[in-house]
Amino acid sequence: MATPQLTESTVMVEGQTLFYRQAEPAQQPPKLTVLLLHGIRFSSDTWLQLQTLAKLCDRATSVSHGSGLGRSKDAVAPAPVGQPAPGAFLKAVSEALCLGPAVVISPSLSGMYSLPFLFQHNHLLKAYVPVAPICTEKFTTEQYTQIKTPTLIVYGDQDTELGQASLNNLRHLPEHRVLVLQGAGHACYLDKPDEWHHGLLAFLQQLE
Repeated sequence: MATPQLTESTVMVEGQTLFYRQAEPAQQPPKLTVLLLHGIRFSSDTWLQLQTLAKLCDRATSVSHGSGLGRSKDAVAPAPVGQPAPGAFLKAVSEALCLGPAVVISPSLSGMYSLPFLFQHNHLLKAYVPVAPICTEKFTTEQYTQIKTPTLIVYGDQDTELGQASLNNLRHLPEHRVLVLQGAGHACYLDKPDEWHHGLLAFLQQLE
């Protein structure tokens, strides 16, 4: 596997400046596009330092999303008045980065963006990887059952609150599988990085 080429830049989305990192294979064209979001206490630095970007054999883009949440030191302007709804905002991010149908990885607070995006703009998702996201209770069982997007539900077995609660709702997605990281808490990918990367890559390989 060729060493990925890592670039850093910013993009304007709905009046906000978003910092992002992008890793692409040095030679072969990417098979998948993967959009990595992050939780409130994290940034795209998380995916860089954890080596998730390096381990993804295909193109991966890590975006520090808006609303002033989880901002990286480089950028993310405060949300302007009249910011679009979260689903529309993530759609605008996808379009600004020219991602096309992508695998969306969404831990914790980023669920407030990714879940509306999943239900409102399903054609822009190749697959969905929710990692104990918030806001799963805002959608009905019937809404979940209508979504046919391949989904890998991830949580740590020590995350007894949000991990289990999100699983109880997300399990109604018909095309799902579950990855439980034993001995891991809410940010389970930090506690068990090897298991996280192994399960994620296995899931992505089945999509190719």
